[in-house]
Amino acid sequence: MTETTAETVPVVETPEDFRRMPEEYQELAIHQMMVHTEGELSGADDYLQVFFPIAPNAYERKVCCERAAEEIDHYMIGAAVLNDLGINTDHMLDQKLLERGLYASPAIHNIKTWTQRALFSYIGENAVLDHIEEMAKSSYRPWANSFGKVIRDEHVHVGHGRRIVREMLRDEAGREEVQQTLNAMWPFVLSLFGSDTSRRSPEYLRWGLRQRTNAEARDFFVARIVPELNRMGLTVPDQPAPQAPAQPEGPTHA
Repeated sequence: MTETTAETVPVVETPEDFRRMPEEYQELAIHQMMVHTEGELSGADDYLQVFFPIAPNAYERKVCCERAAEEIDHYMIGAAVLNDLGINTDHMLDQKLLERGLYASPAIHNIKTWTQRALFSYIGENAVLDHIEEMAKSSYRPWANSFGKVIRDEHVHVGHGRRIVREMLRDEAGREEVQQTLNAMWPFVLSLFGSDTSRRSPEYLRWGLRQRTNAEARDFFVARIVPELNRMGLTVPDQPAPQAPAQPEGPTHA
């Protein structure tokens, strides 16, 4: 384990090294891991309870079940890392979707249309994928090393949403519906990056648990996704940066 100074970021190789880190590091890392792990479990419930009932055909219902199974896998991966630190997450399994408070996301739970579902998977899960790719570089190496399968699966989730959106853009009525839904959903997507005034954001960077501030992460995502949307003939509304956390402070689920 590398000693921490103001100029260095620690590399924490094992659970034993983790327990020797300062309390601030442990609290921040555990908070991040708990939020993400709960979010993955809620992601499975979203696919089964929210997306499955509105799927337009048997194939898409099958895909919802497959995505839910992958989200459960992701929960189990996070739970295993936490378990090695002596933290049991079994209580999350006993909670109903709306009872989980670490990652509360009513905007996802209230999705009502297949267009909303498609855009959430395409751009919402795309935004969360940026968070996950940051965590894959975490200074806590067991956490960083746990994301290989998660990242591969999430690219598939994003690709599925993109494919549905492209299909909807083939006719004028579908294009209008996608654009209107994107206009309504865009503020929520930006809120996934948290508040620019988050107290945890700079501390995550200081300890190597993230690589970007909330504002930097949001700007990186916007610079990446907006040109892609523009090439599809879609535009995004102007939106000020969130100043109060519309989402919990820390990475969200995918």
